[in-house]
Amino acid sequence: DRKVGDIGFLIGPKLYEANWLDLEKTGYLAKACCAEICCTMPSKFYERYLSESSTIRQILCALNPNKAKICDFLVRYHEDRGDRILVFSDNVFALRSYATKMTRSFIYGATGAAERMKILKNFQEFQGQTLFISRIGDTSIDLPEANVIIQISSHYGSRRQEAQRLGRILRPKFRSQKAFFYSLVSANTEEMFYAAKRQQFLISQGYDFKTVIELNGINMMSNLVFDTKEEEEQLLNQILSNQNRLDFSEL
Repeated sequence: DRKVGDIGFLIGPKLYEANWLDLEKTGYLAKACCAEICCTMPSKFYERYLSESSTIRQILCALNPNKAKICDFLVRYHEDRGDRILVFSDNVFALRSYATKMTRSFIYGATGAAERMKILKNFQEFQGQTLFISRIGDTSIDLPEANVIIQISSHYGSRRQEAQRLGRILRPKFRSQKAFFYSLVSANTEEMFYAAKRQQFLISQGYDFKTVIELNGINMMSNLVFDTKEEEEQLLNQILSNQNRLDFSEL
């Protein structure tokens, strides 16, 4: 309504501001470990990435098979620990593809109220749960039980979104349980530029982002998604053959 200038008059000025790390030290926020994981892109995917339109490049980055494998590895690792995991994707097609391939629940704008409540209740009541969620999870859903976030697709360079998503797992945890924030980025793509922009605010708050090139133990885990060249080629063909009908929007 163009009345943003009235906010100060309506609610008054800011009275106090605290640094996130100070709140963490005093136990008001959970301790968070943040990592950016660089995911190489298979050569055929990268060749198409260099020649396609911006829209198709986004989906190729989000559905990078190596990113999917790393996501699968992290999900299994943290589920075995009894953690509750939120996997964020702004791209609904990628969201459905990941969740379906990994046989996990997912929620986005079009999810019905009854199904949504059932999924959220299951997530809250049982340990070792994973929920794939679109950007509606940034502000519309309260899940204090979550202590792990894996970000596979985001809204360009939005620092606000990065802070909101980290905030989802900063509620104090049982027995000083740590929170983990993973941002999966396709290497040598525009995602790296936007990832650097998103992290600016968190770095200014004192958070460290560790850059991870290789995950220990991933080669020892069998049956990860898109683990064969045939599966990778099928995925690429699916993207390219249906590119005019793919749902890229967040509904």
